[in-house]
Amino acid sequence: MTYSFHSSIFFAIIAALLLIYQFFSTPKASVENELELIEGRQEMVRHLKTEYRFSDESILKAMSKVQRHRFIPADYQASCDPYGDHPCPIGNGQTISQPFIVAYMTERIRPQIGEKILEIGTGSGYQAAILAELGAKVFSIEIIPELANHASKVLKDEGYSQVKILQGDGYKGWPKEAPFDAVIVTCAPEEVPKALVDQLKEGGRMIIPIGIGLQRLVILRKILGNIKIEEDLAVRFVPMVHGEKE
Repeated sequence: MTYSFHSSIFFAIIAALLLIYQFFSTPKASVENELELIEGRQEMVRHLKTEYRFSDESILKAMSKVQRHRFIPADYQASCDPYGDHPCPIGNGQTISQPFIVAYMTERIRPQIGEKILEIGTGSGYQAAILAELGAKVFSIEIIPELANHASKVLKDEGYSQVKILQGDGYKGWPKEAPFDAVIVTCAPEEVPKALVDQLKEGGRMIIPIGIGLQRLVILRKILGNIKIEEDLAVRFVPMVHGEKE
């Protein structure tokens, strides 16, 4: 018993010394950069509160935890502040949405712990990470292979390996995993794809930008088999891309 107690103290001291060594052996520039990123993330959350009067604490907490900069490919990080009030390019003509839009769309679908949520347009993977952080079961479709692969890797590295990603055509949805409690679409079709409506549960909700050029954000709810539609913000998203015709 005495040996076990002394052993525990010994290993605790070793662990502490290793942490101290790691801290002092990390280049000063790297430490300063990490601190700047933490400050940037905190400022992003403050901006959402003060400028947009955004008040959903669970979403704000998720956005303060998820490291947005990790989801932006290294080639684009230098040219775009990852925590600024704007979208950032992620390659292949696609973007990671403005933080407010991510927060707002998340709030409008009201994700609950354990709910199945379908995301169309994985992009960087950031929106999927926010939903997963809130406890949802996330199924995300991305048509561009490079983005699907990048998002899968970052989500795994950041501890969100439970997010399922399918490289495929978002217009078809994910029939094998349907029905879904909610659908969030981060690219704009000309009209709501029927397959996505069909894959909504009764009582389910969907948020989707509709149109070419200037678009409207639309919220749909399936009530007793009927679809109730509410138009919301004017927005601008990248177009939703069809897969190859069969």
